Amino acid sequence: MAAKQWKIFAALLSVFLVAYYLPLGNPKVEGAIFEAFKLLQWYARNHTLACVVPALFIAGGIITFLTPASVMRYLGPKTNKFAAYSVASVAGVVLAVCSCSVLPMFAGIYNLGAGLGPASAFLYSGPAINVLAIFLTARVLGFDLGLWRAIGAIGFAFVVGLGMATIFRRGEQKKIEAAAQIPDPPDTGRKGWQSALLLAAMIALLVFSDWFNPGDAVVRRVDGTEVRGVVLQEMHDEVMIQVQESMEGIRAGERLTLPKSDIVEIIEAKTWVMEIHHIRWYLAGLMFLAVAVMTWRWVERDEFKQWMSSTWDFTKLLVPLLFGGVFVVGFISALLPDKQIAMLVGDNSLSANLIGSVVGALFYFATLTEVPITQALMEHGMAKGPALALLLAGPALSLPNMLVLVKVMGAKKTASFCGIIVVVATTMGMVYGATQGADQSLVASIGAMP
Repeated sequence: MAAKQWKIFAALLSVFLVAYYLPLGNPKVEGAIFEAFKLLQWYARNHTLACVVPALFIAGGIITFLTPASVMRYLGPKTNKFAAYSVASVAGVVLAVCSCSVLPMFAGIYNLGAGLGPASAFLYSGPAINVLAIFLTARVLGFDLGLWRAIGAIGFAFVVGLGMATIFRRGEQKKIEAAAQIPDPPDTGRKGWQSALLLAAMIALLVFSDWFNPGDAVVRRVDGTEVRGVVLQEMHDEVMIQVQESMEGIRAGERLTLPKSDIVEIIEAKTWVMEIHHIRWYLAGLMFLAVAVMTWRWVERDEFKQWMSSTWDFTKLLVPLLFGGVFVVGFISALLPDKQIAMLVGDNSLSANLIGSVVGALFYFATLTEVPITQALMEHGMAKGPALALLLAGPALSLPNMLVLVKVMGAKKTASFCGIIVVVATTMGMVYGATQGADQSLVASIGAMP
């Protein structure tokens, strides 16, 4: 209890010191506060209802409808490692959500008895092994970078899982012993396939409601000019665009914020991904109807109350930390422009790759936005090695993600999880950067031949 009170005191003291010393008269600080609120509004408008809320209900459903025995069978500490990590990685690929939205489901399977290794593999693979993001990386940033990202992301899930299981193997043994003492839950009369189908419908609802938009578009303005770029954020009154083709006063890769009153229309790229994006709410509504019917037919009243109670518990735990973390990321991002970051990662040194990994780990990237943001940094001089390090660490981690993980699995495990990702991402970045340097040297030597 004393430790908990000290944590509360430290949090209150931090808020007090920030409020006391924050230089509100500084224009940069004022702008950063405004940008923080804009990012928070974007997160609330585009991710909270469409992704976080369905994920919270899924987490509550996992606790209610799955038995510890079923989770232990496929993801438990004693399960065959290859099988467990494969199941966790495939589950993550199917979800393809951001680093914050995967947290409720991770908390659900972890609290239900999943081994730390498989649960960590799931936690990494959900946001990181995104097939569309990998293809987008190859198209925008180059085939070689997309290929290395694919290889690194898939291997990461196993490395992260095995690393966490090895570091905390004693705790995992205690978890096995504790799980053996848990009595079987009472029979609900619902068959296993019915519970699985109900959860699958909820996951499909999440996938469709949060269906990603690559953002490629042409923005037509009131003055008749057009801006070709990627729509990064759409707020209530403004749209932030990353310009893809240089225009008067704006270089390719820079970001442009336009008031909606200055926009006539936004013409989106026509792809199958966008076609699904336009009908996503109909598909999500169909899945919601299926969930409602199955709940009415198969779920008892007491179970439903337990489901809602578990969902509310996760909401109280996660949402304040997510919102607070997103606000802080928006504030810090505004104080660190792309040009300043790119100046620190312009070569393939250890420090440059480490900075790329740490920046990726701290900042928040919604699904697919890491690609145009990395493109902007590379336009300002970011080397390819640090770019890969950022792409491997960024989607799986963020400051909001870390704050929640500390609550779910403790500070030591969170630090280890983040540390493994940063170290391996840094290493992969250096290896990839070295291959690029070797290729350039070979080309230069061939060109110098008589």
